[in-house]
Amino acid sequence: MPVLSVDKISKDFRHKPLFSDVTFSIDWSERLGLIGTNGSGKTTLMRILSGVESADNGKVEVAEGSRVGYLPQNPIFEPDETVLDAIFSRSSDALSLIHDYEAACHELILHHDDPAISRQISELSAKIEAAGAWEIETNAKIILAKLGVDDLDAKMGNLSGGQRKRVALAHALIVQPDLLMLDEPTNHLDAETITWLEQYLSRYSGALLLVTHDRYFLDRVTDHILEIDRGTTQLFNGNYEYYLERKAELEFNRQIEGQKRKSLVKSELAWLRRGAKARSTKQKARSDRAHEMINAPKEKEKEIIEISILTRKLGTKTIEFNNVSKSYDDKILVKDFTYVMTRGERIGIIGPNGSGKTTLLEMIVERTKPDKGKVEIGPTVALGYYDQESCALNESQRLIDYIKDIAEHIPTSDGGTISASQMLERFLFPPEMQYAPIGKLSGGERRRLYLLRILMATPNILLLDEPTNDLDIPTLVALESFLDEFTGCLIVVSHDRYFLDRTINQIFRFEGGGRLRNYPGDYSAFLDIKQRENVAAEEATKNLREKKSAALPIAEKKKTKRSFKEQKEYEFLEQEISVAEKRKSEIEKELGHESSDFAIIQSLSQELEAILKSLDKKVERWAELAELGS
Repeated sequence: MPVLSVDKISKDFRHKPLFSDVTFSIDWSERLGLIGTNGSGKTTLMRILSGVESADNGKVEVAEGSRVGYLPQNPIFEPDETVLDAIFSRSSDALSLIHDYEAACHELILHHDDPAISRQISELSAKIEAAGAWEIETNAKIILAKLGVDDLDAKMGNLSGGQRKRVALAHALIVQPDLLMLDEPTNHLDAETITWLEQYLSRYSGALLLVTHDRYFLDRVTDHILEIDRGTTQLFNGNYEYYLERKAELEFNRQIEGQKRKSLVKSELAWLRRGAKARSTKQKARSDRAHEMINAPKEKEKEIIEISILTRKLGTKTIEFNNVSKSYDDKILVKDFTYVMTRGERIGIIGPNGSGKTTLLEMIVERTKPDKGKVEIGPTVALGYYDQESCALNESQRLIDYIKDIAEHIPTSDGGTISASQMLERFLFPPEMQYAPIGKLSGGERRRLYLLRILMATPNILLLDEPTNDLDIPTLVALESFLDEFTGCLIVVSHDRYFLDRTINQIFRFEGGGRLRNYPGDYSAFLDIKQRENVAAEEATKNLREKKSAALPIAEKKKTKRSFKEQKEYEFLEQEISVAEKRKSEIEKELGHESSDFAIIQSLSQELEAILKSLDKKVERWAELAELGS
């Protein structure tokens, strides 16, 4: 039996069918990517599969005894809950033990003289050993370090949305369920962390169901694609690259079939109009068939976003940074940055979370002022700032009014004009949606609407802050196509490697201490440069070692085996190491069984610490002698 089976489930949303008769299954080691336009029902389907929401019809079955883990787009936590509690929630006995062990260790740091805490740690250590849970604890620490989750005492209510998402992701990975369902896991992660997560999930032994806009991530992690398209689902037995190839074939064949059907309908219609008289059975059958073909329901056409908006002319002066510096508290974000942007430049801004990427954009649009220096904007510049929070959205406002606030009619790149309503339709907001309040839109639909408003203002310099967060792949493809023809300047803050490769021609990277370094080319070119630099650094280190080795005395350089004295030392060390390791094992067992006498525990702990220090030195010396040979 598969780990999860879905049989003919359907779901309506506000009296609008999202999907119907969805049937598929996920095998125990399968990696499935779920794709579709914003509002197509991806998140709703994930919520149904996880048990958070129920379907209108059909059923979902999970294999008996299997565990399902779910990372939602916007995780909800109790505000007073600590990060430690959120990560090691008591979903299993092993995690409960690790939670209590980590909490006790933290208490011991604060109250290092408390014998009761030491006894508790000893007892928990023994229980973790008996449960075989040390591997889980080690894996948990690696995951927390990679995701940048270090303050386990912080209250969840005090964290940013991005920090809460990383805590939820850490929990989902640490639990290691049989089926792991992740809804946009790469949001709020920097490129380096995404690369690590990509490698981690590639080695994950369980089944995986994934929603993501990151096409490199999708292509490298999944081996099947499930597409929600026009209310139905279709399974593709390959990764994202295979899906694109197969989808192109299917769309081409569908067009051919559509043309054939139109031709047949046209022929039958002409025959009917000639006044065919149904005097014979054959004529009657043809007449019935003709009416059946003409009245057959037409397949709903695939919705495609169209972006055709005029770009204003841009003068010589664009954006100039003159010795700009910015700090928050004691953290330097930007230091003495000077750069003059020229027409046609397409810049990608990358760096770790919190390094200052958004702050740089906020200084351009004057939401934030530099501590020192000046940002100058050219007189012909029309800025379009797509921020992370969609600041301009008013949830009670109707879609049509929100767009009309910019313009009733918009000039298009082909020289014509288009109404606000028509522009909404091009962005997949049909007339029946346009008079609804913005608050009824899904998260992805809101971001698409916000993008439309930014573009409708006809900017000639676009500032895009994490544009791939919450936008679906079809919208990203349309945006990338628009940017191919965009004649203005572009500055993109993004962790999406694919989007950066498609849209920019140079990179500025925050490299710590407020320093921004310029790299020519796209993101892949940046990776090549860093790889070459790493190889060069390793080569330089190797050459330095060789130079130091060459400077050694001749006798020492030619030494290839142990002297008689060294041989005796080598043999003696082997014996001492063996004895020490045996005693180490004995002490660890005694600590595991001893739980009542603090004096004994303290004595054993001190002896163990001394043995470990001695072992380190002896093993290091033994290794030096072992390299010489006998």
